[in-house]
Amino acid sequence: MIVTAIKLQEATKEAVHDPMMMEMAANLFQARNVVSDNDFAEILYQYSALLASLTTTLATNVLLTESELDEMISSIKEFEQLGKDVLNGND
Repeated sequence: MIVTAIKLQEATKEAVHDPMMMEMAANLFQARNVVSDNDFAEILYQYSALLASLTTTLATNVLLTESELDEMISSIKEFEQLGKDVLNGND
């Protein structure tokens, strides 16, 4: 359990220090006084969403094996199809 916690911490650090994320953070910092408040808020939101997505991806890789991940994706697709079938009135 401690090993998993350490790997999750490393995955988070890897996401924050990812070269693409660091470049985006630098651009965000430089643009803060150049763009409107609304544009800055939108850019900040996009950066946060990308960082959260990358962190989640890296954490998922720590927590799940490739086969478990494939199984989870397959289950999600099955539930999505079931939901569509229910909404469309199919049995």
